[in-house]
Formats: sequence, C-alpha cells, structure tokens
Amino acid sequence: MFLKKSPYSTDDEITPKEVYFNRRKFLAGMGIAGAAALAGREAWKFATPAASADPQAKLSFVPGSYSTKEKITPFKDVTHYNNFYEFGTGKSDPARNAGRMVTSPWTVSVEGEVKNRRKYSLAEIEKLAPLEERIYRHRCVEGWSIVVPWIGYSLGAILRLAEPTPKAKYVAFQSYFNPAVMPWAASAGISFPYVEGLRLDEAMHPLTLLSVGMYGEALPNQDGAPVRIVLPWKYGYKSIKSLVKIRLVAEQPPTTWNEYSSSAYGFYSNVNPGVDTVPWSQAYEHRLGQGLFARPIPTRIFNGYGDQVASLYRGMDLRKYH
Repeated sequence: MFLKKSPYSTDDEITPKEVYFNRRKFLAGMGIAGAAALAGREAWKFATPAASADPQAKLSFVPGSYSTKEKITPFKDVTHYNNFYEFGTGKSDPARNAGRMVTSPWTVSVEGEVKNRRKYSLAEIEKLAPLEERIYRHRCVEGWSIVVPWIGYSLGAILRLAEPTPKAKYVAFQSYFNPAVMPWAASAGISFPYVEGLRLDEAMHPLTLLSVGMYGEALPNQDGAPVRIVLPWKYGYKSIKSLVKIRLVAEQPPTTWNEYSSSAYGFYSNVNPGVDTVPWSQAYEHRLGQGLFARPIPTRIFNGYGDQVASLYRGMDLRKYH
C-alpha cells in the first residue's frame, strides 16, 4: 500500500522508495524463511517498515477535518521511537524487530452484540469510506508527544455497517499476537494479546480514526500495520495497533494496561494534566524531534481536543474516572 511521496519529511529522513521496493521484492523472491536463513537476524533490518505490504496497491485520500496546524513530527522519529511491546520494550526495538510480522493477507473480525457479524479484509476496509488525511496531536504517558498525519476514516463507518444491538455499550479491541514472530513479548511484563476498549459513544465519535496509513504511505509495521485505532484525546497506549478483532459488548471490557495497574492506567485514560501516572507527571510534555533542551509544553486537558470530546464526559469526575 504505497501512496504519494510524503510532503512531511526531507529525502534524507526516509528510505528511498527504490530501495524500499527492491528489498521487499528480494524478500518476496527468497521467501521470509529463505531470507532469514541467508542473513540471519540482520535480514530483518531490510524488512522494516512493512515487509509484507503490496507496493503496487494505491490509496487515495482527501484532506480531513479536525487536523491541527502544528508542525509535523519528522517521519524518522515517529517510526524509530515506538511503544510496541510485542517487539521489545526499548523505543528502538519495534523498528528493528517488527519487520518479521506478515501483514498480508489480513482480516479484522467484527463480532459480539451486532446484527452483522463478519470478517473484513484489508481491501474491504479501505473501501468502506473515503480515506481522509488527519493531522493529530498525540500524547504518550511517558511525557513525549508527536504530531502525525494519519490516513483513515472514522471507526464509526465500520461499526454502523455492523449495526450494534441495543445491548452494545462498549467496544473491545484485540491486537494480532503470534509468539513465533514476537518472542520479545515473553519478557515484556504485560499480558498478550494486547486488548483495549472504549465506550460505544467514544468509538463512534468522528475523531476516533481507523487508520491504514501515515505520512502519505502505508503504515510501517512498528507503527501498527496494517490497520490500527487512533485516539488523539487519550494517551497513546489506548490507540491499539495491528488490529484483528472488534467485539461489541454489554459490559466494560478488560484492557491490558488497566489490568496491569488500575490505579495508574484508568479505563478512560483521557489526557489530563491534573492526574499523574506514577512515575510520570502529566503536567508537561516534550515534543519528539525537537531536542532534549526544547522548552516543555504545558499539557492540555483532552490533549487540546476538549471542544470536540468534553461533552462525552459531562458530569463525570475526571480524576476518579481517569
């Protein structure tokens, strides 16, 4: 899934497309097992960012609503400083290790309290609605933030097709998990497969993005290929990557980090400068790519998206329901 040349990065910040295509053709011709046998662990470096994506597939998109006008974080930073514990807990581990994940063919199952239960292929997902490019701010619980041009559309499009039943109150999500290609997960300290959840009204909100691309191109593996959720008003761990299952349910579903520590990682996890997450203060953030000595940025409630989402939480104690 290759798109037009990204306008957000200089040529020295990204891998040239000729090299990108050729290394994927090499791997396809050798077979993943053959490439690994030939070059061992080093072969996987050539598989980053998306070894299995089809370089001939094209996506078209239009400028979307809700985009911020803030400076875009460099592509290199967003693709080489990641949290994806299935591929290691170090920030550079996912870019180094995620190339072994095969992302085609791919399906997302929609099930539970819906009238139309089915599996969608990635091609079907991309045709559900016109793809938009939306430039969103993001805030990580560790204190760093980014601004990313995503390509996708509101998750509500797929949920409306599924036709939730009156019993559906929440949406549970599940990531892809395969220990054979994700051996680092064994020492990550959290449970897998990674699961997340939203209230149904949060999932249906137009800001909630089902993303298949970024920076004018297909999602790199380390950033959640081939399809992920993007929630700009919540902390980054809520934006589940490499999505394989969407299940509508009547009760609040378990989420990975909330089960790890419910006091630190609330179910809602809305960005809130007044609620610290031990050991991190959430009062300030540091924009990735601006250097260690850049002035900290005061964190905004709901990450600055309060005008769009505050009504979802009217009357709620945002410290208790963090």
